[in-house]
Amino acid sequence: MKKTFLVSLLLAAISLSAQQKNTDIEPCPESVDVVSVYSFGAKGDGKTDDSQAFQKAMDSFGSRGGTVYAPNGTYLLAGSLNVPQAVTLKGSIESVTSHNGIRQPELPKPGDDGTTFLITGNKGNEKASPAITLNTNSTLRGVVMFWPAQEPDKVPDAYPWGIAMRGKNPAVLDVEMLNPYNGIDASHNERALIRNISGQPLRRGIYVDAIYDIGRIENVHFNPWWSMKPALYNWQREHGEAFIFERTDWHYVINTFCFGYNVGYKFGASSGSEGACNGNFLGIGADACHTSVKVDQSAAYGILITNGEFVAMQGNDPTMVEITSANKGNVRFVNSAFWGPCNQIAKIDGQGTIGFSDCIFVEWDRKGEGRSAIQAHSGSVLVRGCDFGHDSPQISIDKGVTRAIISENTMKGKVRINNKSTNSYVNGNLGTE
Repeated sequence: MKKTFLVSLLLAAISLSAQQKNTDIEPCPESVDVVSVYSFGAKGDGKTDDSQAFQKAMDSFGSRGGTVYAPNGTYLLAGSLNVPQAVTLKGSIESVTSHNGIRQPELPKPGDDGTTFLITGNKGNEKASPAITLNTNSTLRGVVMFWPAQEPDKVPDAYPWGIAMRGKNPAVLDVEMLNPYNGIDASHNERALIRNISGQPLRRGIYVDAIYDIGRIENVHFNPWWSMKPALYNWQREHGEAFIFERTDWHYVINTFCFGYNVGYKFGASSGSEGACNGNFLGIGADACHTSVKVDQSAAYGILITNGEFVAMQGNDPTMVEITSANKGNVRFVNSAFWGPCNQIAKIDGQGTIGFSDCIFVEWDRKGEGRSAIQAHSGSVLVRGCDFGHDSPQISIDKGVTRAIISENTMKGKVRINNKSTNSYVNGNLGTE
């Protein structure tokens, strides 16, 4: 009897499973805290503007918050979305994707899989409302954002920011921004979290300013997956800025990378408030840029860069690090590597203190003009325990440098340090000759 009952139960389960496969089940988890955009009229066909349906779904939670789920599909968004407080706009993707099928036809294209947003609004108006604005405790997660009107073989059209982060604790997680003109405006917020982002922002990648409590950026990869066609890619290499930091009170940045920009990491004085950046940058990289790191201004507390990798090779005067005359703050590079056919590793100006410790310098003076790897014109400079692996002049210290310590470095060929500073300590540097 017991055996017969179990067999009957199993057959019933199989029958139920077969019925479910043929049933049009609402594509949304069974929870009062989760709604589907389909329930508010979204089509997900890539042709119908779903902006109003998305906004209605997000507004349906009032102030209590919840999750709006956009199932696997392609959604045309011709308007701008405002994600209310404590609301999560979530797609079907659980880990950041890569859709470089436009550049490599055998690979997936936007819309082939996962939740894809086609962004078309405000073309030509960089100052217009962002495509998606996040607010206090709101989140965007698990989607592909694609601008279909951008042409991969032409100078790009301007668009406003793809995402703006406002309020307290907004988050962007597991999002592919394939070809935005402007990527993420992470300014005027507190404790924003940006994690697992990929794509090819064309003009600006991530912009940070007016942050008075710690922001976090993790695992961001900007690479030309969408297009390397000359008209567009050369424009990007002339104008593009991947990471821009202005006023921020301690930013924590880890495992970020960019390829093919005019400036990889740009640090400047605030545009909308007062002050500059101080923060902790670990495992960051910039490849095939004109200038890997450019500092117009740093906070007195310092920009701390550890375990970085930098390659500069593009443009008329490729330089790994440029510290401009406006800078008054501190910058430290520790255990970082610099290579690629650049003109020089660093050009140092301003009144701040710039330090290199336990770093590796592989290539510079690409045309054999006798350029020094590190060229200090003013301010204070510290170079200690580094390895200079190219047989060209290593360091030049102009008389405008107020303090310099150059010690215990190893150098290929002769030690060639041109020191014109009257307040310097140069000692214990060893060459191979």
